[in-house]
Amino acid sequence: MIGAVQKDAALLQDIRKARRDAGSFQLWWLGQSGFLVHYNGSYFLFDPYLSDSLTKKYDGTTKPHVRISERVIDPARLDMISCITSSHNHTDHLDAETLLPISTANPGCVLLLPEANLEFARARLLGPSLTYAGLNETTPWSHPPWTVHGITAAHNEIVRNELGQSAYLGFVLKFGPFSIYHSGDTVWHDELVSQLGRHQVDVALVPINGNDPARGVAGNLNVHEAACLSKAIGAKLAVPHHFQMFAFNTADPADFVTACESVRQPHRVLGLGEKLEVTA
Repeated sequence: MIGAVQKDAALLQDIRKARRDAGSFQLWWLGQSGFLVHYNGSYFLFDPYLSDSLTKKYDGTTKPHVRISERVIDPARLDMISCITSSHNHTDHLDAETLLPISTANPGCVLLLPEANLEFARARLLGPSLTYAGLNETTPWSHPPWTVHGITAAHNEIVRNELGQSAYLGFVLKFGPFSIYHSGDTVWHDELVSQLGRHQVDVALVPINGNDPARGVAGNLNVHEAACLSKAIGAKLAVPHHFQMFAFNTADPADFVTACESVRQPHRVLGLGEKLEVTA
């Protein structure tokens, strides 16, 4: 079992004591694709998965989801959240056992997700405390201090409903002088660099577990693609995610470091519950 850098009470204390000023922000990796962002007293949560729902769901099947890392915190303890994202409908990005306790602890918090997925999410979550907000690639959404832009994602491929709404999105989160790109789950596609090129990305949060024919894994960037995408969009820092959660679907972050070094991309690998602080 991969241990956390900090978890539970220690992690919560670190989150609560984060420095409040307009010239810096803090970011914690919560495992899988989950990141908590703090800026000047406000908290934004990307794609949290803080349960064992998938391990229980697939127990005894031919696709066991064996957890290989510690859970960093009980989601019910995260009582400071104003906004949460769900990039798509897969359970490690839209988990009722994570989102319902968070919504109970944060009445009125906003769940931001692709417009195409609103009906599905309401049926899965049945969370009376959640406020749902649909996002697309053309119209940004704002809830001060946050502004979010939708970025087309291709989880193997770009999928749109009959209205042309994408079922998979990434996000560019802007606040103060800062900009963060969270990829969701995506492979490289023709629209990705052009859409992200409109934004000056300080930190790119990129998946590294995909596109490995030897393991039969697709659906996400691999370590080299994640490094090259971060370089192509001019990200000041690349941070990997979507690894070290399930035994069957992970990657070695050391390979990401090597890939970043090969293209001269600044990078940082976070441990579970570890904090990154960025100053303007």
